[in-house]
Amino acid sequence: MRIGIVCPYSWDVPGGVQFHIRDLAEHLIGLGHEVSVLAPADDDTPLPPYVISAGRAVPVPYNGSVARLNFGFLSAARVRRWLHEGTFDVIHIHEPASPSLGLLSCWAAQGPIVATFHTSNPRSRAMIAAYPILQPALEKISARIAVSEYARRTLVEHLGGDAVVIPNGVDVDFFARAEPDPRWSGRTLGFIGRIDEPRKGLPVLMAAFPRIVEACPDVRLLVAGRGDEEEAVAGLPAELRSKVEFLGMVSDEDKARLLRSVDVYVAPNTGGESFGIILVEALSAGAAVLASDLDAFAQVLDHGGAGDLFANEDPRALAAAAVALLQDPDRRARLSAAGSAHVRRFDWSTVGADILAVYETVTDGASAVAEDDRTGLRARLGLGRA
Repeated sequence: MRIGIVCPYSWDVPGGVQFHIRDLAEHLIGLGHEVSVLAPADDDTPLPPYVISAGRAVPVPYNGSVARLNFGFLSAARVRRWLHEGTFDVIHIHEPASPSLGLLSCWAAQGPIVATFHTSNPRSRAMIAAYPILQPALEKISARIAVSEYARRTLVEHLGGDAVVIPNGVDVDFFARAEPDPRWSGRTLGFIGRIDEPRKGLPVLMAAFPRIVEACPDVRLLVAGRGDEEEAVAGLPAELRSKVEFLGMVSDEDKARLLRSVDVYVAPNTGGESFGIILVEALSAGAAVLASDLDAFAQVLDHGGAGDLFANEDPRALAAAAVALLQDPDRRARLSAAGSAHVRRFDWSTVGADILAVYETVTDGASAVAEDDRTGLRARLGLGRA
């Protein structure tokens, strides 16, 4: 099968959607399918052979974060060229409602179109306001996927229609077989995420850290991700700052080793999460997981069966839960065993088969994907025919 996948966010800025698309593409290629991914990317970004650049992206506030998106007439022309040259059996568009390549691809294509909705934002006024523009594109979608029940709820409430829930996938064995790193051994907490993005929750963890150290004086906090490290520890007492070790951006291999090494992985995210891929990666590595009680996180952690939960944005609750886990190795071992069993449902062997089943359903008896040459971008935006 010839499969085109559209990534809405810049390939050179790591994120859960990009990782999901990368791993899906490589899984499908491993099964013998021909895959091309269209994504925003800076000119100097090294790209895998299956990724085609649609040009540079620009930062745009989106869903409580900053997304790097690609939109405009030049981007629309590149989408059309990619569709024309690809002769795809199916295209798989991620985040078709975002103002980026996904929406442009929906406008430009006709034929079997699968769309995955990642966003969980039940009170999105912007999405409601944009519905008249989005509707003609969304009506072309042959099948809809939501990565969680909460992403599905956003879709149903704001855009209409429904979706099958297929979670993000992870190569469970990649994380499970990683070797712990002696540099990160000892009594350790781990955090991976963008340091300067408040909704990732590092400020909540920093506010809890003095209480954790008070109960466990030998604890260390390992932080991986990009951002202002000095600002991140500015609120800590000076004598505690040496207990926080910043690792910067880490490779996939080092991320797996880090998750295999820490006593407790902490996910203090405060909102805007529709799934929680880092939780699945941590479970795959056998880490004991402690996360804020966001609906999506509770779902991934089997409502406390595969990881502990604390009250969102409550540093005292985080500290108490972290101390309890650090001081109870038997509890950590039980969580590790339960998480390792629970996480198998997120392995690509399962998730990939479910996505392929959707592809096969929409392509059965259908013509290949082609350009929709009825209207161009100018007409879609109410500026007259292109």
